[in-house]
Amino acid sequence: MADLPTAAAELKILRRASVRLVGSSAVDDAEVDRFLDEHGVQWSTDTEVGGERLAEMAGRLCYMSFGKGRKTNHEYLGHILEVAHGSVLEHSAWSFVITGVSRSFTHELVRHRAGFAYSQLSQRYVDESDAEYVEPDCIGDDPELHRIWMDAVAQAHDAYVKLVDGLAAKFADHPDRTMRRKMARQAARSVLPNATETKIFVTANARALRHFIELRGTPDADIEIRAVAVQMLQILREKAPNLFGDFSLTLAPDGTQVVTTPHRKV
Repeated sequence: MADLPTAAAELKILRRASVRLVGSSAVDDAEVDRFLDEHGVQWSTDTEVGGERLAEMAGRLCYMSFGKGRKTNHEYLGHILEVAHGSVLEHSAWSFVITGVSRSFTHELVRHRAGFAYSQLSQRYVDESDAEYVEPDCIGDDPELHRIWMDAVAQAHDAYVKLVDGLAAKFADHPDRTMRRKMARQAARSVLPNATETKIFVTANARALRHFIELRGTPDADIEIRAVAVQMLQILREKAPNLFGDFSLTLAPDGTQVVTTPHRKV
């Protein structure tokens, strides 16, 4: 393959997303004990995971079954999954920072509304002159397709930089410096491709996360969003096995991972 044009050769290309768990539900033990004392009941559970404890407590409150029936958190939540009493899972939440993903990915992700909250990098305020770009493996692994993709992205990137400079001059008389930059960037971003890397903060409850992983972890899902669903599952199976341990990972014919669970639509 011949050398790429200078602009394309200087592009920063990404192939893998980064998913970090940065927060999860916590339990106020003192308030839980006060509630139990006020109602003359006793309850203890064997998990230290806040989200698992809250989901069990919420379920037991429905029937005031504290201290009765299934003893372990694993047993209790396992029954919840079996009977699809998914509403109690909505009381536990998890927060992730996801980077190294494309705008194509976030266009798909934010379609998941119920139980999700999002805060995404703003192209109106953040200068994308030094942007990175996410290349699909099926393109990057083919020299000729890679060249076509790189040329297209490089042209868009170059156009963005020139537009930002030109628009900055156009709006130079505007008295507000911050507004000048925002006006330039919000117009120039119109030429940026869906491949532009972005960062997004995601918070979702356990039920919504199960739905997302179940839906986006299948072979029919877009490969980029499936890879993120798999990473999220790997984190959650370790951090909250009683809520997510029923999911399994298997290899698809193309070598990528897919998700299955016997407890669908909880």
